[in-house]
Amino acid sequence: MRSRFRSDRGLTVRMTVTLFLLGLLYVGFVVALIVLLKSWLLVVVLIAAMFVAQFWFSDRIALFAMRGRVVEREEYPELHAVVDRLCALSDMPRPVVAVSAMDMPNAFATGRSPRKAVVCVTTGLLDRLDPAELEGVLAHELSHVAHKDVAVITVASFLGVIAGLIVRFAFYSQVFGGGRRDQNTAAVFAAVMGVSAAVYALSFLLIRALSRYRELAADRAAALLTGRPSALASALAKVSGDIARIPTKDLRTAQAFNAFYFTPATGREPGIERFFSTHPTLEQRLGRLERISAELGEPAAPGKAG
Repeated sequence: MRSRFRSDRGLTVRMTVTLFLLGLLYVGFVVALIVLLKSWLLVVVLIAAMFVAQFWFSDRIALFAMRGRVVEREEYPELHAVVDRLCALSDMPRPVVAVSAMDMPNAFATGRSPRKAVVCVTTGLLDRLDPAELEGVLAHELSHVAHKDVAVITVASFLGVIAGLIVRFAFYSQVFGGGRRDQNTAAVFAAVMGVSAAVYALSFLLIRALSRYRELAADRAAALLTGRPSALASALAKVSGDIARIPTKDLRTAQAFNAFYFTPATGREPGIERFFSTHPTLEQRLGRLERISAELGEPAAPGKAG
């Protein structure tokens, strides 16, 4: 099923290239582990099991981690009405609707396919946005589902997760010989650590580059679908400003899921680290939306948010 969200050839190319490069990296990683650990069955079974678990249960994992719960129409009728309207407008399957009881204003989409998608908003977002702004944010999240980049990010992040876990496991466990570690065991330990660290670093950079572009693509698709780029820009400025006022300690739990959020839970605009960020800067996003507004001939808003 094709939705009415504007397709983005640049996003499709980037997703394809990223998955291809990560696929090569994945194969090389598995081969290296098999050679080093001398047990192909153990490596393949463990990695395959973890991949299936992450891909099939990513929506439940994300909801659990962010204290989200599925809500019925009777509980949040206005939220469901906005989702219904956008799904009818975009001609796409209706996702599961969830709410997270967090004051941090944000939203995310997850799921392995448009028919198995979940869109979750925080109570902080619902309390702060007007209906037009909420529609813009939800259109942004639904565009991630329509473009299938939510599933791609979930798959792409798997390799980095595995590499990171292996580094931690190798460092803290005694599986590589414990107190009786000889030179050969130490060499294997160092090689596994080195390969895993390199794989984690490469996958980290590839995923971040794709993530920044997909946010711009979602902004554009949402703005074109709703015809109200200014409402999305207002929501973006308002949410970013309010997140900046939330104590950093309250944002730390959420930061692990930054790649999935409408705007990152960092509390500030990145400096040099913007090259490693999951999102473009606020200035970039607002600038793009302003140009889209001019393309559409949208009337100027009475006052600018933020």
